[in-house]
Amino acid sequence: MRAMIKLNQLSIRRGARLLFESANLTIHPGQNVGLTGANGTGKSSLFALFRNQLHADHGSASIPAGWVIAHVAQETPAVDIPAIEYVLQGDEEYMRLQDQLWVAEAAHDGHHQSELHDNLAAIDGYTARSRAGRLMHGLGFTAEQELSPVTSFSGGWRMRLNLAQALMCRSDLLLLDEPTNHLDLEAVYWLEEWLRSYQGTLVLISHDRDFLDRVVTQIVHIEHQKIKAYTGNYSAFELARTEHLAHQQSAHNKQQREIAHIRSFVTRFKAQATKAKQAQSRIKALERMELIAPAHVDSPFHFQFYPPTRLVAPLLTLDKVAVGYNDKPLISGVNLSLAPGDRIGLLGPNGAGKSTLIKLIAGVLPALMGKRKEAKDIKIAYFAQHQLEQLTLDESPLQHLQALDPLRPESELRNHLGGFGFQGDDALAPVGPFSGGEKARLVLALLVYQKPALLLLDEPTNHLDLDMRLALTMALQDFEGALVVVSHDRHLLRTVANDLWLVSDGHAKIFDGDIDDYRQWLMDKDKPAKTAVENSNTANKKDDRRNAAEARKKLQPLRNTVKKAEHKMDALQTKLNDIELQLADNSLYESTAKDKLKALIVQQGSLKTELETVEMDWLAASEELELAGQE
Repeated sequence: MRAMIKLNQLSIRRGARLLFESANLTIHPGQNVGLTGANGTGKSSLFALFRNQLHADHGSASIPAGWVIAHVAQETPAVDIPAIEYVLQGDEEYMRLQDQLWVAEAAHDGHHQSELHDNLAAIDGYTARSRAGRLMHGLGFTAEQELSPVTSFSGGWRMRLNLAQALMCRSDLLLLDEPTNHLDLEAVYWLEEWLRSYQGTLVLISHDRDFLDRVVTQIVHIEHQKIKAYTGNYSAFELARTEHLAHQQSAHNKQQREIAHIRSFVTRFKAQATKAKQAQSRIKALERMELIAPAHVDSPFHFQFYPPTRLVAPLLTLDKVAVGYNDKPLISGVNLSLAPGDRIGLLGPNGAGKSTLIKLIAGVLPALMGKRKEAKDIKIAYFAQHQLEQLTLDESPLQHLQALDPLRPESELRNHLGGFGFQGDDALAPVGPFSGGEKARLVLALLVYQKPALLLLDEPTNHLDLDMRLALTMALQDFEGALVVVSHDRHLLRTVANDLWLVSDGHAKIFDGDIDDYRQWLMDKDKPAKTAVENSNTANKKDDRRNAAEARKKLQPLRNTVKKAEHKMDALQTKLNDIELQLADNSLYESTAKDKLKALIVQQGSLKTELETVEMDWLAASEELELAGQE
């Protein structure tokens, strides 16, 4: 029977809360599995079970003995070692062999060094540094950053280092929990391709539907304390769940209302859309929402944007603006006019300036050159990750909302919060213990309540689950103001952006194409760099192999001499034993056998002399091998 992951009648509790009851699941080697379900249903607990950090209350869970399990650490130690050395630690066997090699070198044990070199070659250890460099490059690190100390990186970049370390492990089972949260779109594309070629078993928690669609071939969905497996990617799962819910009359009625709602703004957008490729791409994405929205009718999240307090045209203009840091422009010559109904998605490689441009539009950063003109009395709402940290931790969602509108009745404020999942006691609980997703939902609830005319979203879907992402996407369809968004969630970009702008090489301008064209643009742009990296990696591999070969070549003649001497000693000893056995025969000492006896004694003496000589040669060669190992 092939090794596999198997859950049999599994039940798990966390405190008084039942997560799974009589759950069954089989995951075969080499499968790419997407693990989905609402927040709190037990996805992370299942990971803890796989890692033997949590045990079944009833039933059983089995993972093949000897499997190497890799996961992304949630904390990064404050160490000063170079980043690439930190990534290399993901390959534990490589690190163990390197440690043993240093010990053997210190002990001048040339024979052990030779064995360790062979073991390193067997696990492709001489290319480990090159592999680590490729992983870091794919995740957005520059060659210079490879040697920077781990402590010099921000929290988001340290999470990328943890991800690289997990990918460096030559694992049988890879567990990834929201791996795209701290990545830009360029790194997401790279990670997709890496995971598609991964040879082990992958279990992935993600709320990025496009990422799931491209990577997984099976969905395992957790709902109502049950675990159910669906064949296919996430889109196939949504269609299967839609069909399942349609059999429930109440769900079916909700589905029809959602379909009618989406169809209304699909028709409306078709009437006003241009023939631009991005506009046509958005029409297709909206039409697809008619199929997927019914799968989420039981979502707890339903909200809409209020009409802005003031709408004028233009809302904001940038005229030949430059923006950057320390008086050094990062982007120059930006011309932009935002009017109600404009919906812009910002694209661009990591570090090109997408977030910087949003900060300029928000008024957080001043223009270094040119003019930024904002319409009078308009409300600008700006969502960024740092705002999650600015919430008052000992206050509740209701208190946060009351600070914005102290005269509004509590019932109306709680109705608003309910659409974002803060119902009952959740609306009164302090936000300090909230998860990242809960804090992100609260910040969005506060922004929506302020009735903005201009909405600026910088990676708004980080930490949001699939239901909340869909609710945000649908609410944005009816938003009357202007929208500028940065996101690695391609589904969000497809369904809310009318125009795409490319921020690259110090400029920001309209991108002539859709999100799929941008993927091709990245590939074309990266070809020279990729070729250079591949050449460098090839050169590194050649250097590694040449050095290893030279080390082996240097030691090989001595090892051959030792082995040859050992074989010769064995052969001589065998002959000597045979002669001594003959000499033990009493008949040999009769007068008729005198000549044979004399010949055997001569042979015995000759063999003993030769054996002593070979033993001296063996000792000399062994000492020389040890001395060579010191160099």
